[in-house]
Amino acid sequence: MSRVLFPNISTYHKEWLEVKGGHKLYIEQSGNPNGIAMIYLHGGPGGGCCDNHRRYFDPEKYRIILIDQRGCGRSEPSPSIDNNTSADLVEDIENIRQHLKVERWLVAGGSWGTTLAILYGIKYPSAVLGFILRGIFLGKSSEYHWLYRNTGAACFFPEYYQEFSQHVAGLDNKNLLSAYYDALTGSNEIAATAASKAWCLWELRLSTIEHHHIEMSHIDNTHQALCMAKISSHYFINNCFIEEDFILNNMAVISDIPAIVLHGRYDMVCQLTNAYQLVQSWPNAQLQILPKAGHGGFESQIIDGFCKAADTMANFITEQGNMNK
Repeated sequence: MSRVLFPNISTYHKEWLEVKGGHKLYIEQSGNPNGIAMIYLHGGPGGGCCDNHRRYFDPEKYRIILIDQRGCGRSEPSPSIDNNTSADLVEDIENIRQHLKVERWLVAGGSWGTTLAILYGIKYPSAVLGFILRGIFLGKSSEYHWLYRNTGAACFFPEYYQEFSQHVAGLDNKNLLSAYYDALTGSNEIAATAASKAWCLWELRLSTIEHHHIEMSHIDNTHQALCMAKISSHYFINNCFIEEDFILNNMAVISDIPAIVLHGRYDMVCQLTNAYQLVQSWPNAQLQILPKAGHGGFESQIIDGFCKAADTMANFITEQGNMNK
């Protein structure tokens, strides 16, 4: 029987944590304060968390921790790319763990959130009970080319790619990613807003084969679109601030940590080969290829897979006697 999201729940605590670089991080907690501690890392970079991310997890079993990564969502300032790198985000997660007095936790995430989760695990493996990862993104140059050149996803959506490429000027001397970055970080706020909506529309059109209305909010919400596009372009033009193949070259550090990896067969944002490559270097990872899913986090098969994975991990962690408050 297919699973649906758990019923909507309220948070029992919200706060903003000051960290280095002039940022304040939004943190919320819901579920069972005495349950298995877990943190969900949203996508983007710059996507922000939402109420439905809580609903992947059984609120009776889990202490559910959501954050808005620095520079986006309800974190302050937002949108901001100042002092905003992968290394900064990894340290933010560790600061949050220590601040909340969590000994070890389950780390979950989707899309860019999988990248960040793995980077965190590589830096702080002893803090991780396990991973649930959906839609693997490894931060490799081939992935940027797939998204922002005319030889990748554009081959499947040529009309959408043409529309996407026509939203920015100055392409004669720049590639599409560079042109968007200039528009999004320039002084013309009207141009930046238009570019951010075009950026999000392109990704949304690639993301789901169900066209679920939950994700359409990225286009309607100007602030959310600016966060997503500005921060994503900042990371991508800088190769996510990691060396090529950094994750695959460092998998030995987390190879003993259990993981459930979910990936849609028809994911047009993050190619399935990413997940397949990853698990070849991860003996304790289980890859579940979802046959009728794309990239969107709230497609029916992804909801089903994620909720089941969360239950499986809860049972495993409890059986292992590793539950952390």
